[in-house]
Amino acid sequence: MHFYTSIKLVFSLKMYYHNCNEKAIGLFINTMLNIHNLSISFQGEYLFEDITFKLGFGDRIGLIGKNGAGKSTMLRILSKEQEPDTGQIAADKDLKIGFLKQDIDFDFGKTVLEESYEAFKEIKICESKLESINQQLTERTDYESESYNQLMIDLSEVQHQYEILGGYNYQGDTEKILQGLGFKRGDFDKLTDTFSGGWRMRIELAKLLLQNNDLLLLDEPTNQLDIESIIWLENFLNSYSGAVVIVSHDKMFLDNVTNRTIEISLGRIYDYNKPYTKFLELRKEIKVQQLAAQKNQEKQIQQTERLIEKFRAKASKATMAQSLIKKLDRMDRIEVDEDDNSVMTLNFPVSIVPGKVVVELDNVSKHYGKLQVLNRVDLTIARDTKTAFVGQNGQGKSTLAKIIVGELEHQGNLKLGHNVQIGYFAQNQAEYLDGNKTVLDTMIDAANETNRSKVRDILGSFLFRGEEVEKYVKVLSGGERNRLALAKLLLQPLNVLIMDEPTNHLDIKSKNVLKEALRKFDGTLILVSHDRDFLQGLASTIYEFKDMTIKEYLGDIDFYLEQRNLESLREAEKRTVVAKEVRTNANKKSYEDQKKLKSLNNKLSNIEAKINQLEKDIKNDDVALATNYDETVSDPMFFDKYQSKKTSLDQLMADWESMQAQIENLN
Repeated sequence: MHFYTSIKLVFSLKMYYHNCNEKAIGLFINTMLNIHNLSISFQGEYLFEDITFKLGFGDRIGLIGKNGAGKSTMLRILSKEQEPDTGQIAADKDLKIGFLKQDIDFDFGKTVLEESYEAFKEIKICESKLESINQQLTERTDYESESYNQLMIDLSEVQHQYEILGGYNYQGDTEKILQGLGFKRGDFDKLTDTFSGGWRMRIELAKLLLQNNDLLLLDEPTNQLDIESIIWLENFLNSYSGAVVIVSHDKMFLDNVTNRTIEISLGRIYDYNKPYTKFLELRKEIKVQQLAAQKNQEKQIQQTERLIEKFRAKASKATMAQSLIKKLDRMDRIEVDEDDNSVMTLNFPVSIVPGKVVVELDNVSKHYGKLQVLNRVDLTIARDTKTAFVGQNGQGKSTLAKIIVGELEHQGNLKLGHNVQIGYFAQNQAEYLDGNKTVLDTMIDAANETNRSKVRDILGSFLFRGEEVEKYVKVLSGGERNRLALAKLLLQPLNVLIMDEPTNHLDIKSKNVLKEALRKFDGTLILVSHDRDFLQGLASTIYEFKDMTIKEYLGDIDFYLEQRNLESLREAEKRTVVAKEVRTNANKKSYEDQKKLKSLNNKLSNIEAKINQLEKDIKNDDVALATNYDETVSDPMFFDKYQSKKTSLDQLMADWESMQAQIENLN
């Protein structure tokens, strides 16, 4: 009876797994990639071992795990850039895979269009052939010869191939995608060198989308994207018919896009048909089930072992004892999933107390060539405040951070306060760390006589232990590089922290540790971030960057959103532009829908113009009341007109939201 109960528990748990893993049926149909018994090791230790799973059309997988767990390695293996130690990957030979890496290599000297056209290698080869054939035809006069006739045949064949590949449409398609990703026509002929990392990421995304890949592998795609572009990418991926595997630590993005989660933890994978948040709930629920089942099984085992000992003492019961022993040996022991709960330890001590004002900017401007980024910015940062810079990419957030730390020349005046000691965390750590140094050498070179002896202890608290300190920086994952950069900050005296997108590449547990350390930091903090979850409860003053200027909001991130009458940072970004979504199925949209969409966009623009004018009028009235009250109220109709404007503004705002909803539904 006891063994029957135990077997029922095991069977029940297996059925629970089966029901949770709904993909078990669907993945055997329309499978595009079959991964079997995959293993890979690094310096003698397995990143993962004997991993098996399948990818099917329509799968949008969030690949999660701690920094260094092997997520980026898995993407490189799936893209065939790296060979596994053991195991097989079975795929259709015609499967087209697009891989967006964390670090993008651009050839300098190309324009946005030229770089985007790199997506069409076959078409460009055909163009080269056509150019060569046409050149020969113009130079030759032996029109009746066999070789001239062969050239004409070759021309016809290449032209046919060019047409099949889409050679007569690719330039128009490229321009549509680029505009959908926020580029203007005036940007097309600009060199990629002049664009920020976020805009270069958009070019790389455009190339992937233009290739019509069957499988997209995206390694931290949101790290350098502003929120407008994240929204565009979410919409694209939600309508994408192929498979997608995404490495990301952005919880909201994963929840909005994925329908399946695979976690790499301690060399194993946990694979469920749920987006990130529901996956966590399910994993927790399963672990509770496992613990309960294991506890019950242990009771049965202990009771059986007591019976065995009792029966052994009697010769007449020896056979029964042997039978019980065999049943114990055959028992399928219930295991509880292990969790990797190791997290870094982080605390930023304040060196000395600075003056009351730590940073003062007066009339600061900055331009790159003809591109004006900041125009006559005034800013004062007081001691012990926590400030956030928010806004779209390219609006000058990182530029201002670099000006404050003295990395960029500028126009206007910058003054740092008395005893100010700045610790700076740069957005792109690859440019600030020497890839040819080891982790340990990087720290020793940054240390001084007073803290050099503490280097190994600091590295240990950031999860660089044992032989890991001998790793070269160039082989570290993005998250490991960020942890190393944070560790370096502890080697210098600081009372002001300037952090530019510090959560990029960090796993979710590390994000939480960093947030808590910054919350407890007694010095002055300036944060550049688009991560609302991270900013909540952290920054008490928000500066919005827009149109070369900044606007101050004296409150936290929720206050800022409330003032903007918005629900999220994503909506804030969305309202700064008239979003014209480029959809992959745009050519399938009916003529009536296109016509209606155009009409709605025109109406939306008209409403926005009226809102802008009313806001200006109301602001002028407020100024008049404040500066010249008696003369202003002498008009008996003033307050009626004033209230009428406010009522009209409220109605226009409601109309705007309704119109925007209709446009989004059509898109």
